[in-house]
Amino acid sequence: MTLQKEHAETVQVNIFLLADAVFCVLPGQNTPNGHYNIERMIKIVLRNGGQVKSCGGCSEARGIDKLPVIEGVQLSNMKEFALWTVEADKVLSF
Repeated sequence: MTLQKEHAETVQVNIFLLADAVFCVLPGQNTPNGHYNIERMIKIVLRNGGQVKSCGGCSEARGIDKLPVIEGVQLSNMKEFALWTVEADKVLSF
């Protein structure tokens, strides 16, 4: 997702999902009204130029690597995760 900072500087937002977070990329999420919907949030990031990748090894370990994912999300690997981390100005982890 490209965001504009105060002084017309733009930043690139990349999201890399690991461990149980890989379940967030499964389409067709149905949450009650008033609750957040991760699928909707991921689509907003993608629509605004962000990249969302999900760990292929984590998906395989959980048996979901063959399931369809939200359009625009890519399965990736730890090598790319490390590259994104090294190239990033800031990294948030939670």
